[in-house]
Amino acid sequence: MKSKSIAVVGAAETTRMGVVPELSNLGLNLDAALNAMADAGLIPKDIDGVATAGEHPWSVAASLGITPKWVDGTNVGGCSYMLHVRHAAAAIAAGYCTTVLITHGESGRSQVAPARYAENPASLFGQFEAPYGLGVPVTQVTLPAMRYLKETGTTEEDLALLAVIQREWALKNPRAQTKVPITVDEVLGSPMICYPFRRLLCCLVTDGGGALILTSAERAKDFPTKPVYIMGTGEGVEHPIVSMMHDFTTSRAFRLSGEAAFGSAGITHTDVDHLMLYDPFAHVPFYALEDLGFCKRGEAKYFYRERRAAIGGALPVNTNGGGLSYQHSGMYGMFALQESVRQMRGAAAAQIEGAKISVCHGIGSMFSAAGTIIFTNEA
Repeated sequence: MKSKSIAVVGAAETTRMGVVPELSNLGLNLDAALNAMADAGLIPKDIDGVATAGEHPWSVAASLGITPKWVDGTNVGGCSYMLHVRHAAAAIAAGYCTTVLITHGESGRSQVAPARYAENPASLFGQFEAPYGLGVPVTQVTLPAMRYLKETGTTEEDLALLAVIQREWALKNPRAQTKVPITVDEVLGSPMICYPFRRLLCCLVTDGGGALILTSAERAKDFPTKPVYIMGTGEGVEHPIVSMMHDFTTSRAFRLSGEAAFGSAGITHTDVDHLMLYDPFAHVPFYALEDLGFCKRGEAKYFYRERRAAIGGALPVNTNGGGLSYQHSGMYGMFALQESVRQMRGAAAAQIEGAKISVCHGIGSMFSAAGTIIFTNEA
């Protein structure tokens, strides 16, 4: 696939987000899909490729009246949608389909007909983590987080400052779930959930979803929306459970994904104007900044101490407020992609003036997987 040969021509989130008890997982997928098709000026018969995670692609396709000739049901956690973008771009370039709809919908808060994932007791997680008290995600990420803090000199105050800065971004976003300013002291004074994570260092739990529509850059010129071109893509998988990380302070999956994306885009880190980093918990963006190559090991904390990632900073990060303050349905990757597209369209609530390149990076299943997409608004 050549750089910038594929473009996003439709992008939208669900009509409502936060608490949406009237829609199921599937209903949220469909609401987002219809909004994205309206954005692109398309109807179901115009779509010949469908990708989703959580729901089956055939459920989404059949409900919308689409008969696809290409589908992708890859599910590697919250970064699945980054992988869908990569796979869809390759499929369009190969001629397998012409127009791909990627959807996400999750009733994370209301739990209306949610996807169910039963962990097999005979699995690696069932044998080697669950018996020792690991269960919900926050209990799985504490071990690498504590090792990272110890070895890099990053502090709980640094984690809290990240949460504060992302809340500042959220205050500029009308659709953000949380709109009350917070301080470092308030973050550190919030209830302890699982050390070192306090409540305000953990992602939100909301209902919502989003959808993207991709087609060739040549066809994109005929759409009513401003095309957002895909410059580079990457993906990576390291291990099935967090205790098997090769090094608790860095992610092989992150490094693989980032190297592939930057290599295919043919850009350097200084070319990047905007950055979206999946943040299920406050330490993950620190890993991403270092593993993607934006700074050396142990230096990510300075992006926040020096406010480089903040409003007016040299490299704005998580400008929608992130999973900590914007929305987090459970599989956040779609929301990060939506903000990158909005920034490249010039339509974001906290628009970065003159931004031409946005990097969007996601994590899947507690460091098990990663996906990286590099967007641009220049053909």
